[in-house]
Amino acid sequence: MLSANTKTGLVFFPAFDWAISPTHPEREERLLYTQDQVFEEGLLDIEGIIEFKPDLATVEDIQRVHFCVPDELRVITESHLVSAGGAKTIGIQVLEKNIERGFALVRPPGHHAMRVVHGARGFCNINIEAIMIEYLRQAYGIDRVAIVDTDCHHGDGTQDIYWHDPDTLFISLHQDGRTLYPGSGFLFETGGPTAAGTTINFPLPPRTSEEGFLYVLENGVLPLLEQFKPELVVNSAGQDNHYTDPITNMNFSAHGYAELTARLKPDIAVLEGGYSIQGALPYVNTGIILAMAGLDYSGIREPDYQPDKIRQGSDITRHIERVVDEALKVWNQGPEIRAQNRKKDKFAERDRTIFYDTDQIMETQHEAIRLCPECAGTLAIDSKTDGGRRIYAVHIPRKACPECRETGYKLYDSAEIKRYNHVFIQDRTTDQYFSRK
Repeated sequence: MLSANTKTGLVFFPAFDWAISPTHPEREERLLYTQDQVFEEGLLDIEGIIEFKPDLATVEDIQRVHFCVPDELRVITESHLVSAGGAKTIGIQVLEKNIERGFALVRPPGHHAMRVVHGARGFCNINIEAIMIEYLRQAYGIDRVAIVDTDCHHGDGTQDIYWHDPDTLFISLHQDGRTLYPGSGFLFETGGPTAAGTTINFPLPPRTSEEGFLYVLENGVLPLLEQFKPELVVNSAGQDNHYTDPITNMNFSAHGYAELTARLKPDIAVLEGGYSIQGALPYVNTGIILAMAGLDYSGIREPDYQPDKIRQGSDITRHIERVVDEALKVWNQGPEIRAQNRKKDKFAERDRTIFYDTDQIMETQHEAIRLCPECAGTLAIDSKTDGGRRIYAVHIPRKACPECRETGYKLYDSAEIKRYNHVFIQDRTTDQYFSRK
């Protein structure tokens, strides 16, 4: 019997009761074709490839990551709890050392869901990777985590959640935001003042092929991981860079995805986007599973695969080389910027406008973070939607110093409830969450 070289776990959850619409690309068939391919290839008959059933995430799991408005159960369905729970299941199995690596093939996806959630953005309601990571931090004491997002769309939600966290390295490879939703993920987006340089974006030009993605991996991503030294590497494994994807403009292949996975060696992969339901996903997912298990993936080919037709031009290659060079400068400048900002001991502020394309909500945020010399700093968010709902949310980070923790509770207690529909506080030092209205 064929045996995996690396013990690998899988979780499948197609979410039969959740879809944007019956004909929308984000529907249950996304994973059903993959399941058929996995069974047809006999992958679950390989010794060392193990299927697990997803557990349910809890409301408490969500509250470590999000401020859901008006509450968690109003912005999610049971499928969201199972999807996040499937990622959590794989994480637990890896941390318990029952498997060496794991792949959560679940939906709904999550990487566009930000810290504040008023509704759905980019098919995402809650951020399933962040929920998994923060559970693992709480339960197993994991500290430094790297997230490598290979979805074609910039993972703006994950970036937002970890914008102020110097212990999380967020790396995103995606189609240039000038040409694709959500219109973000540029080189100048480098992390908040106390975490500058721990957000690294690689915006890639349309028609980037296998050559370009693997160049970024070898010359950008892997050197960053080597220096950051994470305890856990999580791959947001979106598959919409594929040359047949109906809503993107890239030229990646199933073999390329498998090769990227084999070189990246993520501890955990979590499915994100990918909407070529028949032409790409069964082959891409099979390739990723084989690569994670350390098995031969050289035979993975789409029926219409013609490498000469999807080869990138020399101008694209030169552009990608410049992007990598600039991204490495961002990384190298980060420590000095963080040190300078932490000397200031004051609040830094920013204003943002966020559009919920799925639910047609416009949100404006005013954000203030304490530039603390001791920790990542307490964060306060004043958020208002065009529907008239307004909330005030305070986040106390995991390793907050006593002064930042005290500041957080002062901000929470002093917020005038008559100005807000809800006031929230997320205290990660004690794993507690409170709200009032």
